[in-house]
Amino acid sequence: MPLRRPVAALMLAAALIPSASITRAQEKPPIVIALDGEFGHATSTSAQAIERGILIAVEEINAAGGVLGGRRLAYRKTDNRGISAMAVDNVKDLAADPSVLAVFGGKFSPLQIEVLPVIHRTGLLLMNPWGSADPITDHDFRPSSTFRLSLKDAHAAAAFLKFAKETKKADRVGLLLPNTSWGRSNEAALAREAEKAGVRIVASRWYNWGDKSLIAKYAELRAHDAQAVVLVANEVEGSILVQEIAALPASERLPVISHWGVTGGNFVDLAGSALRNVDFSVIQTFSFDRTSSPRAEYVRGKLEKRFGIPRARQSISVVGTAHAYDLVHILARAIETAGTADRSAVRDALERQGRFEGLVRTYDPPFTPERHDALSPEDIFFARFLPDGSVVPLAAGR
Repeated sequence: MPLRRPVAALMLAAALIPSASITRAQEKPPIVIALDGEFGHATSTSAQAIERGILIAVEEINAAGGVLGGRRLAYRKTDNRGISAMAVDNVKDLAADPSVLAVFGGKFSPLQIEVLPVIHRTGLLLMNPWGSADPITDHDFRPSSTFRLSLKDAHAAAAFLKFAKETKKADRVGLLLPNTSWGRSNEAALAREAEKAGVRIVASRWYNWGDKSLIAKYAELRAHDAQAVVLVANEVEGSILVQEIAALPASERLPVISHWGVTGGNFVDLAGSALRNVDFSVIQTFSFDRTSSPRAEYVRGKLEKRFGIPRARQSISVVGTAHAYDLVHILARAIETAGTADRSAVRDALERQGRFEGLVRTYDPPFTPERHDALSPEDIFFARFLPDGSVVPLAAGR
């Protein structure tokens, strides 16, 4: 008699094991969305911002039942540390896993350009929520597997020059550019737009990532009679220039009109109090100060409650969060349209999406076979930094 309870328990357990196995077998495997970002970069914050947007959207979609009748979206991240070779290796590894549908890129345009051959050889989708260099979507790979919901240098160029002329009263500008594919993309776009804008580019000066001073190149632009400087930089070099300009006499401080790379890291901390003494404007495509839609309120609440941010406008690199959030939703809709998580089928479906009311804007449609850029020149505005790190839109005429 004493043996009967254990035997009965074992028999019950044995009876349950096949049932549990069947349940697990019937579970549909998740569809993986990856992010290859510069998490290990010492001063960058854009990868973390993009991650927040992905997580908010993935959790929202899964809470509503997932996609394809119950398949969940899963998130995976890899760290390229801002190094091209690491990005290529990471994307190769992700592409080799059939459960990974798409990889989101991080801040550095040159890295995303470097992975294009791997993307198009494997069919892995490259979703771009930050990098602005034109070749990320303007390339010869067909069919194209790269989709950008971000600023594009071709669009930014006209905005830079219009802002310089109309707001800063500068019809002679100098360019300060990184010696990278991102810098070359901007120079080409600005050269194309200058005559139409009625602005003369008086000179271009190039710097290398890691340079400890930019003031000599800035002085050369002033010597060419520049009235304003268009700066293409990330947070480190941008903060160096700000500190060096602030140390000059007020009469020698030109307005700086900056690309948004500076918003992808801890620029305000690096620049310090010098930022208050420089006329510094930065290009943007999203701000919580410009929208009060239900979707904006939802994401604002998630940033403040899930991630512990006191105010959503203080969220690091906020354009990365907003762009990534919308891109995940558009990707999920394409999965539903395709009826499968097959990479090729979803790629085709991304070109056939209809109207979508997103966080950044209403897309109608997000992409077409001829256009893999979801944003347009109309989405661009200029902003300034507050001491708390917030990036706030400039009032008209500022």
